[in-house]
Amino acid sequence: MSETPAIRLRQLNDAPLNQNGEFVLYWMTAFRRPFYNFALQRACEWSQNLRKPLLILEALRCDYPYASDRLHRFVLQGMADNAEHFSATPAGYYPYVETAKGAGKGLLKALAEKACLVVGDDHPGFFYPQMLSAAAEKLSVQFDVVDSNGLLPLRAADKAYPTAYAFRRFLQKNLPGHLFEFPLRDPVQEIELPSAPIIPTEMLFRWPEAGQNLLAENQQLSQLPIDHSVTVCDESGGWQEAEFYLRRFLDERLPHYLQRSEPDRQVSSELSAYLHFGHISSHQVTAELFAQEDWSIAKLGPETKGKKSGWWGLSESAESFLDELVTWREVGFNGAVYLPDYDRYSSLPEWARVSLAKHRKDPRASLYSLDQFERAQTHDPLWNAAQNQLLQEGKIQNYLRMLWGKKILEWSPDAETALQTMLYLNDKYALDGRDPNSVSGIFWCFGRYDRAWGPERPIFGKIRYMSSENTARKFSVKGYLRKYGGVKTQDGQLQLFANLNAAALDVADSAPAKPDHS
Repeated sequence: MSETPAIRLRQLNDAPLNQNGEFVLYWMTAFRRPFYNFALQRACEWSQNLRKPLLILEALRCDYPYASDRLHRFVLQGMADNAEHFSATPAGYYPYVETAKGAGKGLLKALAEKACLVVGDDHPGFFYPQMLSAAAEKLSVQFDVVDSNGLLPLRAADKAYPTAYAFRRFLQKNLPGHLFEFPLRDPVQEIELPSAPIIPTEMLFRWPEAGQNLLAENQQLSQLPIDHSVTVCDESGGWQEAEFYLRRFLDERLPHYLQRSEPDRQVSSELSAYLHFGHISSHQVTAELFAQEDWSIAKLGPETKGKKSGWWGLSESAESFLDELVTWREVGFNGAVYLPDYDRYSSLPEWARVSLAKHRKDPRASLYSLDQFERAQTHDPLWNAAQNQLLQEGKIQNYLRMLWGKKILEWSPDAETALQTMLYLNDKYALDGRDPNSVSGIFWCFGRYDRAWGPERPIFGKIRYMSSENTARKFSVKGYLRKYGGVKTQDGQLQLFANLNAAALDVADSAPAKPDHS
């Protein structure tokens, strides 16, 4: 029946398929998009095979961790895009937004009782695994989940890879076969479906559909029981905005992508939040990049030794971008699947934990509380500017995001506290937080996917060191400081970094052009 690759499919319960159900139910949770979505495609295939209508349930709870105006608005804008798109298709679309904690309890189960089966999104991060397991125990019909996370299926590997280099070697040997297995661009339109089902009136009475005034205009955010202190950003959610960002990147920024580490230049894709919320797929991004570069699989290089560039057979900028999108992004998902407690300190490589423990009691020149970090109240104007960008925009410039994490490690009483501070600030404020990809970026600051560095340093031990002084020496940061820190500079020299510390200019501060994650 299915064209969806079997390696991407899992059945989470032993309940039977209900041939007499009224519809096929797709529970859209992590892949909140109509395009390039293997889970939606699988639901369409079931709908066609069973000759039953397709109903798409996209719900938004109000009690998920870090629920706030910022995150809610981004998701709601995506739901508005989906409502508009699916209204012109044979699929039924049911958007539900909780207005009180627990108000949505029972909705999925009630719909499942009328369904042939339920198809869900197989995502390894945040609260998704626990949520899916809990649902599987309650549903009375077959519950399938589908992996539409990245180019490489989650279970194409059978272990966690310790470095990006090792994972890249695995990718180069195993990814080519999966490059023939892209999802359909628009499965609802490309697969013949019956007419949309009618949602039972009693369900709509108890769980009313979200109206456009909430989805599109977000006028009711203040009435929802979520954190209103984390304010909305200028950046809008949804697949339409994601496609705008993708086209802008391919048309204008891709040729300059190798300069993405420079704080005063903005040449990254800025797709990270859209990838996190599932508003766009890495398959779509890759497909459009391939089309622009006139790529074919015949251009893949013969060597599979893990080199960063040359394997794809694309321009240098495109190769660098794909290394971020595929290697660095998907190694995080690989860790989420195969590393026990991947978001806990105990999952760091042994050499890193040993080194950090050795320097646990080293004196710190500066120590800051969580509140001081959160309010951007350190002695370092560049770090404060990065934190201010996070507070205002829900993101930090690529290179400075790494520096931001390294300095929290330096200014915390111990590495465990530093990790908790970073996870809290990232998950609370970053639009792309709460994601295996951003988790791997944070853990990179503590040695994951990196190697031991010398000379051994106080506090850091063998963990790679970075400094604001050397960052300001390597890159122009004047514009960034003016925009996010209100700091004035003169004659190209940063007065605040005039007293450069010789120790801070060590070559160990040459961080790689890594976790932009986009």
